[in-house]
Amino acid sequence: MHDNQYVNRELSWLQFNARVLQEAADIKVPLIERLRFIGIFSNNLDEFFKVRYATIKRIDLAGKGAKSILGGIKASDLLEKITKIVIEQQTESLTILKAIQKEMAEENILFLNETNLSEEQQLWCKNYFLQKVSPALVTIVLNDLVELPRLKDTAAYLAVKMVMNEVEEPKGIKKIIGKPQREKKYILIEIPKDIERFVVMPEKDGKQQIIILDDLIRANLQTIFNIFNFESITAHMIKITRDAELDMDSDLSKSFIEKISLSVKDRVEGDPVRFVYDKKIGKDTLTFLMNMMGIDNNDSIIPGGRYHNRRDYMSFPSLSEGKYLYEKVEPLPIANFNIQGSLLKQISEKDVLQYAPYHTFSYTVKFLREAALDPTVRSVKITIYRLAKISHIASSLINAVKNGKKVTVQIELQARFDEAANIKYAEQMQREGVKLIFGVTGLKVHCKACVIEREEKDGMKRYGFISTGNFNESTARIYTDYTLFTANQKILKEVNKVFNFFEINYKVSRYKHLLVSPHYTRSGLLKLIQNEINLARLGKPAEIKMKLNSLCDYPMIDKLYEASRAGVKIKLIIRGINSLIPGVEGMSENIEAISIIDKFLEHPRLYIFGKGSDSKIYISSADLMSRNLDNRVEISCPIYDEDIKQELLDTFDICWSDNVKARVFSAKEDNAYKKAIGPKIRSQFKTYEYYLNKNKSLNI
Repeated sequence: MHDNQYVNRELSWLQFNARVLQEAADIKVPLIERLRFIGIFSNNLDEFFKVRYATIKRIDLAGKGAKSILGGIKASDLLEKITKIVIEQQTESLTILKAIQKEMAEENILFLNETNLSEEQQLWCKNYFLQKVSPALVTIVLNDLVELPRLKDTAAYLAVKMVMNEVEEPKGIKKIIGKPQREKKYILIEIPKDIERFVVMPEKDGKQQIIILDDLIRANLQTIFNIFNFESITAHMIKITRDAELDMDSDLSKSFIEKISLSVKDRVEGDPVRFVYDKKIGKDTLTFLMNMMGIDNNDSIIPGGRYHNRRDYMSFPSLSEGKYLYEKVEPLPIANFNIQGSLLKQISEKDVLQYAPYHTFSYTVKFLREAALDPTVRSVKITIYRLAKISHIASSLINAVKNGKKVTVQIELQARFDEAANIKYAEQMQREGVKLIFGVTGLKVHCKACVIEREEKDGMKRYGFISTGNFNESTARIYTDYTLFTANQKILKEVNKVFNFFEINYKVSRYKHLLVSPHYTRSGLLKLIQNEINLARLGKPAEIKMKLNSLCDYPMIDKLYEASRAGVKIKLIIRGINSLIPGVEGMSENIEAISIIDKFLEHPRLYIFGKGSDSKIYISSADLMSRNLDNRVEISCPIYDEDIKQELLDTFDICWSDNVKARVFSAKEDNAYKKAIGPKIRSQFKTYEYYLNKNKSLNI
């Protein structure tokens, strides 16, 4: 038996982010895509500190060890361990970034800074600065302030130190022997967020030239501070990350939208949980800032490189050469699902599976547009968690209201970091007459479902879709997710019950088909696992396959360990957190687990129990995390159509066969790549090929 049965979820998450960093280091990945993976790594880390690190810090400050919920490690020890790992990862990310920039230089893409600009380039930068940057700069002189103004969460600042010229003393005053102490001024410049971080300069001698906004500002420090008589000036970057927990107001007179709005605004007041600084900053500047910010050794203090907010690399410019990016592949039409015809008519005849981004997301939008225009559609109900900045989903729902449909939207205002966007959409839809539901007290609504009611000659009929991901056109291009379009009345009757639960919280329905959190997902999945255990004990074939984002619920892990000991063969594909340790004799020798990080973000949840045509298959919005099982509204939907069942089995097997981008989970926790035996299989490319061939065979 392994010393510990679980991997701590935070440490497992850091292992996941290390896999993202592996993509940045992979020389087979196109250069600009590698830069963008650096950005994803950094953005992930920011969110991790805002949420998870902040939570553990609160546990520690409350004087709780919390070993039982932290996988056998004390909160204080965990904080220390996280900081150590993050410092190592940050160092590695800087090394990778330097290597990428060196390769880019070999490709005639040059990063310039304020020290190596020609006179012509200096003039170009000065003009750019005066026209675009200077009007947006926020500059704060700190010396005379009693306390530091609240620094924005994860905004980057240049900490400027000016050493002033010696002021000539009046005549008659005797000079003090020795060198006088020069006055120092400490100043913060906020790097503007609404200006491109990477400024593409005019090409020179066939070379692309880029200067980072921070360096463009550094090049113009003399211009900014020309009213001061200084001897020297230096600027180093700092960044703080704040606790992102929302503190909800209990004032009953305020609407839910008001409360969330105020809570999001108050987030900027959250306690600092991480302070990152350029390790070349002067000790006097660092001490001055830390004292002023009230940062001490209980916070995660991380020395870094010259640049912070490397998350901005996520939007690094594409430049002119396509060879530095992944080849753009057009999403495919779904076989035998004609987007030009009536989707409702086609769905009434057969269930349809959409697998974005291999399939176009347009079917989801078309479904809602058709519902908005169809004179026989009476109502539309949908859950919304995250929407695109410009959302065709939202405009289709508003269109439906304008056409006299009764539209009900359950919008999750507490979708982490999307609160402000959802508030904006909620207010817009409310103005247009959409009925809004704000979920259930104490439960986030994370399920992804839509049901419409249509009056037909035989009476009212329901149509709908259930998905593993958000109804978001932007993320549908980069997140892999399943969506089932169905007219199965039994399933949709139960989806409608979920909407009833949003409005009448005290009434808990029973479900024969769906597994619904917080009441039935845990018990339903445990029952399905137990069924495989029973088969294995009878000597019959028993198998469990799961595709997840995260697995860290200890009772679920214990049940999978029990299944393994009974002889059930278990295959797990887990993108992110995995607290289960596979392949340990006497505990998990029948469990294999892999993680795939590649061009697209693997997002679907798929549960398969049993083998072949007899298997029970569910697509789900729920990961095997305590929050998804017990503290959220989630839907796991059974698949009854035999063709779709086969499609899901096929796509799982393609993913499982990956030997290019698959990493193997093991007790070593080393993110080792799966050994390639036979031809190389890159599952995301192979999945696209699978659907392309399916369409070709049907002459689509």
